[in-house]
This record gives sequence, structure tokens and C-alpha cells, in this order.
Amino acid sequence: MSADALISTYFATGTLPDLPRDPFIGGASVPPAKGAYMESFDPGTASAFGSFAAGTAEDVDQAVTSAVAGFALWRDTPPAKRCAILMDCARLLRAEADRLAVVESLDSGKTLAEAYGDINSSARLFEYYAGAADKLDGRSVNLGNDNTAFTSREPVGVTAHIVPWNYPTSTLVRGIAPALAAGCSAVVKPAETTPYTALMIAELLIRAGVPAGVVNVVTGTGVEAGAPLVTDPRVRHVTFTGSVATGVGVMQAVAPNVTGLTLELGGKSPLIAFEDADPEAVAEGAYWAIFSNAGQICSAGSRLVIHRAIHAEVMERLLAKTRALRFGHGLRGSEMGAINSERHLATIAGHVDRARARGVEVLTGGAIAQDPDTGKGWFYQPTILDNLSPQDDAVLKEIFGPVLAVQIFDTEEEALALANGTEFALAAGIYTRDLSRALRMARRVDAGQVTVNNYWAGGIELPFGGNRKSGFGREKGLEGLDAYTRSKAITLSV
Repeated sequence: MSADALISTYFATGTLPDLPRDPFIGGASVPPAKGAYMESFDPGTASAFGSFAAGTAEDVDQAVTSAVAGFALWRDTPPAKRCAILMDCARLLRAEADRLAVVESLDSGKTLAEAYGDINSSARLFEYYAGAADKLDGRSVNLGNDNTAFTSREPVGVTAHIVPWNYPTSTLVRGIAPALAAGCSAVVKPAETTPYTALMIAELLIRAGVPAGVVNVVTGTGVEAGAPLVTDPRVRHVTFTGSVATGVGVMQAVAPNVTGLTLELGGKSPLIAFEDADPEAVAEGAYWAIFSNAGQICSAGSRLVIHRAIHAEVMERLLAKTRALRFGHGLRGSEMGAINSERHLATIAGHVDRARARGVEVLTGGAIAQDPDTGKGWFYQPTILDNLSPQDDAVLKEIFGPVLAVQIFDTEEEALALANGTEFALAAGIYTRDLSRALRMARRVDAGQVTVNNYWAGGIELPFGGNRKSGFGREKGLEGLDAYTRSKAITLSV
């Protein structure tokens, strides 16, 4: 069915046909061990539209057992064949883009256009790592005439992927694509509010030629399904994306097994605008950096650190853009979609309400809202908080919503101190016409990725990850393969 047909079906019936609901283990959908299911909600209407399995430790054990068997087969698959299969994965994702995008929009609350972007980047990730599958070479080492030595890069084994709800498709694929390219197998635990695209992609991988058991998916809560997955000693690497608190818990949980770990956690990323920056470019960059996906992005530009000389002009432009933004149900052509859950909506509102009570100036927004057409759903008005102090909670804490915190500076040193003034270090943007200043600031700002004069510059070819409490390890780019391979040194005496 086309996207339009699927959308019409959903609004007519309140559901979509043929949604997967059971764990995907050993190449097939299997009923959950305890027979329990959970409801999935459409954030745009705040109503349930489907159900999915509430997986438990029994399901996880079955999935890991399947992944162990799958790894034994997949690791010995010739790299050129893995390359061809991953290219077919990309092809099938593009062929199924309409259905995947509609399901992701419905499941997460984001706009359909944003969901298509997520699907397209997922296809590119498969293509990118397909190209790397047959290039994971070692090197020869000169030990003198009596010895011949070389290294090889081997897959680590069974990998676990704990996937968040804000980008449920591309975050999944940016983990499993390099894992598969390296020869690893995988067990995926999607977020409990966005379970469907992981199940759908697992089915597509089988169609593309990935052997049964290589990729397995168990849905459910973090306590019942996530915890037994990350503590299983047969899992040799865990890739986790989520909150700092949960990430710390995962790190503690894997420690007894000395399991490898990649953490991509929170952010409070600054967009730093100097006095020589183009005010329109700053306003446009800040607008997209915070209101894309309703601000529910780890690397969102949630702080505008701006020079006093251009503050007034940029804010005038930014306020005009913000007040004109159309929010509403993601499948109805809106520019900003819903907040993913009622609980998270309350969290965002609490942050802003407390800021207002502290005397922080709310320039626009600052309230819970509903779809303007239906009066339903979990929405929050696009919000700007102005002239915040370095120690304000709205500056220091990740709100993870459409809320921009504005900080004003006068000198470059002050700008740097503000930019580095939180416990996070994920991303940063710098707006200036001075190339020397741009490079100087890019080196001094603590962040895993820095862009100049375009906050969303870059792509899947570049490594992504954070420092400090934003996590460790890198995904995407060639560095994204490092977590899924290990180096072995082999020496022959001759």
C-alpha cells in the first residue's frame, strides 16, 4: 500500500493492517513465552492503535541462543557475500519506505517527512557498511627474519542493541549494520513505545538473505527484557542509546561479564553565535536545531549561546519563525509532531514550569497543547527561554523537548566557558565568518562533533558520539566498526 492509502486506512480504522507483534527469533515470529502483550499508542491522538509482546527473560534467553548459533554461521560467510546481502537490505528498505515511514511516524509521533528521513538514512547506513564488509583487513608486522607476524580483525560475537524511541529505525541500523558487516550477530531490544520498525526490519533482513538467527528482536520493558539481555554472559558487546541514568545502570550491569560497551547518552548542545555571524543563518539554524523532531534528539541544539551584539536581531527573527511553526499530528502534514509519551510530556512541562517559577523569561510557548484540528494528542508548544544564567537548571539539564535555552556572552572566553559549562559534551555548532576563530573554538569546545555555520552538517560517514556524561565510543563512519571487531596478533617462527 502507498503512504496515502496507509494513512487513510489508519484514520478510518484507528489501526494499520499486519503490524508485527511477536518477538522475532531464529528467523520467524514466535509467541512470547508468557503470552503477555502491551499496547502501543499514537502520540498524535493519545490513543492505542496496536499491541506487541511483553518479552521476558525467557524470550531473551531464546533470542541469545539463536544469535549464538547465527554467529557461528555468519562469521564464516565470505565478506563479499555479506556485502551483497547488506546492499539488498538497503534496497528492500527503500522499497518498503512508505510503510516503514508511516509506522514510524505513527509509533513515535514525528512528522511523516522526518520519518522518511530516518528510513532513507537507514538505507544509506546499510549501503555504507556493505562497502566496508570486505575491507576489514589486518596488517603485516616486521619482527625480523626469524618471524612472520600479522594481525586480523575478527567479529566480537553476539551483540546487544538497546534502541531508543526518538529515532527507532536509524539508531537500530547504525548499530546492526556495522555489526553485520563485521560478521557479528545481534539481539535487539527496541524502546517499549516504538517497537514496530525493529520487528519489520528483522523480517526484511531475512528476505535480503541474512541467515535465520543472525538478527533477533525482543520487545518489552527495560526491566523485563532489556536487563536480562545486557547481563547475559554470551553477549560480548552492548550498544545503548538513552538517558544518562539508564546508561550508568547498563554500565554497572555489564561490568561483571567484562562486556564491551558503547554508550550514546544525553546532550545539552550549544549553538554558539558570534557578533559577525549572519543573523538569519543563526535564527534558521537554531530553529531547526531545537524544533526538529519536537526537540527529542540527543544532539539537539538546545542552547543558543549568542553574542550580545546580535541577540536582539536574532531573537526577533527566531521568534517570528517559532510562532509560525505548525505543530500537529505527524501524518497530517504538520511541521512539528507530538511528544512521544504522556509521561515525557509531563517531564518537559515540569522543566518549563519550574523555570517560569524561578523568574526565567518565557519569550514564547511554555505550555502543553493539543492537535489544533482534533484537540487530541501529546504536544508541547515550541518554547524559548531567554537570558539564562550558567547555573540555571534549564541550561544544565536535558529537557529533550522543543525548549530552547538562550545564554548571552560578550567575549570569546565567556562563550567557551558557557559552551563547556554542562556535564554533557555531545555536539556543538559555531556561527562566525572568522575562520581562525571557528577552528580555534572547534578545537576548544568539548564535544564529539562540531559543525561551523550549519548545525546539521555532516552525515553517516562521520563518527558520532559524545564525551563526559554524553557517553563514550563512536557510531557511524568507519569508527562505527571498531566496537564490533577485535584485533588478533598471529606470529609464525620460520
